[in-house]
Amino acid sequence: MRIPFFKFQGAGNDFIIIDNRLDFLPLLSQETIEKWCNRRFGVGADGLMLLNKHEVVDFKMVYYNSDGAESTLCGNGARCIAALASLLNNHKNKFRFEAIDGMHDAQILDFNQIDAWQVSVAMHDVNFIALHRNDWVLNTGSPHYVRLVNQVETFDVKSEGEKVRNSEAFKQQGINVNFLEKLDVNSIFIRTYERGVEDETLSCGTGVTAAALVFAQDKTDGNHKIQVKTQGGLLQVNMLKQGDIFTEIQLIGPATLVFIGVLEL
Repeated sequence: MRIPFFKFQGAGNDFIIIDNRLDFLPLLSQETIEKWCNRRFGVGADGLMLLNKHEVVDFKMVYYNSDGAESTLCGNGARCIAALASLLNNHKNKFRFEAIDGMHDAQILDFNQIDAWQVSVAMHDVNFIALHRNDWVLNTGSPHYVRLVNQVETFDVKSEGEKVRNSEAFKQQGINVNFLEKLDVNSIFIRTYERGVEDETLSCGTGVTAAALVFAQDKTDGNHKIQVKTQGGLLQVNMLKQGDIFTEIQLIGPATLVFIGVLEL
């Protein structure tokens, strides 16, 4: 069976995306997805997504990590699948879609080339950031651990991230681990160790969101725009802070079509 696919990347976070609105795909095994995502024996990707038909909204997003297991929300993946939906729908610029954590809205903010979009995705409200020892834990569609460090550029993300992810407190469900460096009053630099990938990725959308909210905890109430540097590029998180509650959260950044191909099943 020959399966057309799109390879997208969002700030270096890369994905295989299959347009499955006609529901033609058989159930994919974890082994098949893991093989396709393998960077030596497959296409190579941080994850695989299905763009499925939805009876009420524009589409349903189904996301699998590169280990083949279905996972929680992927923020960069959400931006990339919205870009694909725009490409498949004559450059429509607003979408509502369902992900594993519920409904989301996406908007194409800019489209300058045939293969590049600037996309904003609305994230769910966050009303609880837990202190864990000297670090923070929160859920932005996926569970995240955030630690403040100095000189994140040279920090051993894989080793230290692996320790937290497999620690007694988190090893059962797993957690994504973010290392945050403050750059100036409205910008940060983060690096992320992702569960399911079990390594550092060049960026992580829900991790970028989590780190931006942790960074904004001490800011005054009101609207804030946080610039976030990652190894894969720049993103922005907009939010409304009201005490300990964050609403109107928007994850903004690039989504790029890398290539189109065919998989064999």
